[in-house]
Amino acid sequence: MPPDPGLTDLAGDRRLRRLELAVTRRLDGLLHGQYQGLLPGPGSEPAGSREYRPGEDEVRRMDWAVTARTTVPHVRQLDADRELTTWLLVDASVSMEYGTAELDKRELAVAAVAAVGFLTAGVGNRLGASVLTPTGLRRHAPGSGRTHLFGLLRMLLAAPRHGGYDQDTAPLAPPDLATALDGLRRVATRRGLVVVISDFLDGLPESPGQPAPWEQLLRRLAVRHQVLAVEVTDPREWELPDVGLVTLVDPESGRRREVWTGDPGLRQRYAAAAAAQRDQVRQALRRGGAAHLPLRTDRDWVADIVRHVHQQRRLATVGVPAGRGGGG
Repeated sequence: MPPDPGLTDLAGDRRLRRLELAVTRRLDGLLHGQYQGLLPGPGSEPAGSREYRPGEDEVRRMDWAVTARTTVPHVRQLDADRELTTWLLVDASVSMEYGTAELDKRELAVAAVAAVGFLTAGVGNRLGASVLTPTGLRRHAPGSGRTHLFGLLRMLLAAPRHGGYDQDTAPLAPPDLATALDGLRRVATRRGLVVVISDFLDGLPESPGQPAPWEQLLRRLAVRHQVLAVEVTDPREWELPDVGLVTLVDPESGRRREVWTGDPGLRQRYAAAAAAQRDQVRQALRRGGAAHLPLRTDRDWVADIVRHVHQQRRLATVGVPAGRGGGG
């Protein structure tokens, strides 16, 4: 589906300001909270103690001084680091150009970048990015401030679209998400927040029992960083409508297949396979230690982000690690 003409001017300053207002107005109550609002982390700044909750709190968070003084086990409560470095890995591969709703997946990914940028903005905070494109990985050094964020958003919105498979050339080689994650691990040496925005379909094995090639790299990142995985999907990736004969094309390999969507059995099998595939992604993200934020092009993405942030804040109050409470 061709993009809505009203969305093609997203790279303009006016559109960026509208995007900023859409995020900041509806996230207003969250933007004034502590940094742990986006994703609770262990942090480094002491913020008092509370009684230890067996089965909920980690022993390594014990506040031994308070425990000795009161003879009651206590754990430390910590705020997030005062200066936060956020690293973004944004999937801008051909499959992210697909969309059948108000936004396509790449536009929704940019909206997620904007939300992360505004939620993590603050004095001393920095935002860096790696962008995965069909032609390679583009890195953008960490910077701070509204000007830096807007520059990143302009770049993402103005990036050329590749349009999928070209019959006159060889198929576009899909970007390697695992390699990109490993590259990010090498440059993100200081503990911080890592946000990966993708459909996570890259290299997903056909057998549900096999790990995704990027799963281990995600787990390595989660050892040092708090990791948030933003999964972007479109409704047609979940179910097929009854529209007669259609030609389905894999945008990254060029494989084509004609499908008669009037067959209700076919539509049911497609929906079941799609649900199994998404469950496979969800399980891989969980094993990788990432919190999971699913966004869809046909849903209110701001409301979904708000719901996720509130959930993370609730989990933070009971001491559940972010990677175990990741939504989805």
